[in-house]
Amino acid sequence: MSISRNLFALNAELPPHVTLVAVSKSQPIERIKEAYAAGQRIFGENRVPELLQKYAALPKDIAWHFIGHLQRNKVRSIIPFVQLIQSVDSFPLLQEIEKRAAEEGKIIDCLLQVKIAQEETKFGLSFPEAEVALNEAVRFQHVHITGLMGMATNTDDTAIIRQEFCSLAQLFQKLKREFPALHVLSLGMSNDYQIAVEEGSTMVRIGSKLFGEK
Repeated sequence: MSISRNLFALNAELPPHVTLVAVSKSQPIERIKEAYAAGQRIFGENRVPELLQKYAALPKDIAWHFIGHLQRNKVRSIIPFVQLIQSVDSFPLLQEIEKRAAEEGKIIDCLLQVKIAQEETKFGLSFPEAEVALNEAVRFQHVHITGLMGMATNTDDTAIIRQEFCSLAQLFQKLKREFPALHVLSLGMSNDYQIAVEEGSTMVRIGSKLFGEK
């Protein structure tokens, strides 16, 4: 299994306007280096300790995205280098990011994670909460909300997945009219990214399709 060959195939398949985030969680440093050598520069991690370890060990031109549930007490440690926090799932978390980014004198790009899946275990803002958060965040000086992120229900029923992606894409288009800075819709993972792209996703988070099954 060749990571470079997988990466080439993915980049050939994805439209030019869709950004590929390589989900490197649980992957050893050497495999990330292989993807890096093949040209990949955007990687996503979902645990802060693992992200800190990899940031220290890998080239500094990597753009790190945080894609997992982020605890407020862990925000400070990633603010100095993270490029995008995709998983802002509460307004208190957004306030904490603003506070810590202000301390660092940085502006942090964020996506609001919106709950579209049926599972109770999935995190995310409701549709009304996302709109409220956007209105409240206008006063922030160190947080820049650039879009929305969502995760579909873990199911083989593609009709459910498509409906969930479509619902968030419609919200995204609605909010863009009021908040023109929104330009990122992060939908789709290894098992459903084709549907996500068809429904309007501009960013996909792919792990096993790139690195292989664990």
